[in-house]
Amino acid sequence: MKNKWRKVFFHVMVWVVLFSFPYLLSYDTEQAFKHVLIFSWVPLFLYMVVFYLNYLLLADRLFFPKKIVWFVCINIAVIIVLIFFREWFTDFFFPRPMDGGDRKGPPRTMIIYVQTLSFLVPIVWAVALRAMERLIKSEVEKKEVAHQQLKSDLQHLQYQLQPHFFFNSLNNIYALVDISPEEAKDTIHSLGKLMRYLLYETHTEKVPLAKEIDFMVKYIELGKLRLTDKTKVEYHFPEVDPTVQVPPLLFISLIENAFKHGVSAQEESTINFTMELKDDKIIFKGKNTDFPKSHTDQSGSGIGLRNLKDRLDLLYPNKHYFGNEIVSGQFHIIVEIPLNA
Repeated sequence: MKNKWRKVFFHVMVWVVLFSFPYLLSYDTEQAFKHVLIFSWVPLFLYMVVFYLNYLLLADRLFFPKKIVWFVCINIAVIIVLIFFREWFTDFFFPRPMDGGDRKGPPRTMIIYVQTLSFLVPIVWAVALRAMERLIKSEVEKKEVAHQQLKSDLQHLQYQLQPHFFFNSLNNIYALVDISPEEAKDTIHSLGKLMRYLLYETHTEKVPLAKEIDFMVKYIELGKLRLTDKTKVEYHFPEVDPTVQVPPLLFISLIENAFKHGVSAQEESTINFTMELKDDKIIFKGKNTDFPKSHTDQSGSGIGLRNLKDRLDLLYPNKHYFGNEIVSGQFHIIVEIPLNA
């Protein structure tokens, strides 16, 4: 609606300027006003009729659908009618001499020829302006479709992520039931808080980074309950401004992956997470001992990291960094995203 009124205002201002100019440049006499009326305002009004006939009707219904013959014929008929009207109007205010003489000026045929050519100008402008508006509208619609597709894809990825999260968490609780029922109860209580966050606070495009950090801390603490003394888990997350926001559940896949691939019941292992805000970027780093899964073990299929990479590509095209490598038996991963994107 706002763009519509802006367009109307633009059209009105253009015609106000066009109609005002001849009057402002004329002499303040009755004869001068008559000349302005006949030779400036009447032609401008007729040009306006031709312009809006093509702009509002003929361009969309005939020109762009390539019904060119009808488009040309209708414009020719309209131009002929308007030329005759203009000639009649001019003769009414400046009648020809009764002796059959002619008004001073160029031959009538030359006048009609120039008038015919002059009517082509508003037609060309009308079609050109309509074509430009159609092109802009098409680009806006393409961007809107792309945006809706982005939202749909992100929602789909998030729905994939949540069952994956619950699956891992239930595995953690299952491991505790026989070992420590009381801890299992506490874990279920902690899981309930995490589920509440997932169900009620993550269905928006952005969430406060502080809440995401709190969610990750709770998840890490929940994951630590099933670990033995052979696994050392450390994390360092910053205190952040409540106004800083990020897409929900963006980093949890990195934590899930570390608990999947960085824990061994027989060997010493370490898991480490750090986050920092630096140079207008959020930098998340993860490091864990690498224990490759066997081909028959589908629990570490890597769906979390694939989802994360897909989400980053959708959310921050060409504006993020996602890298991982294995160095001396340690799996390193780093994610960088813009802070204010």
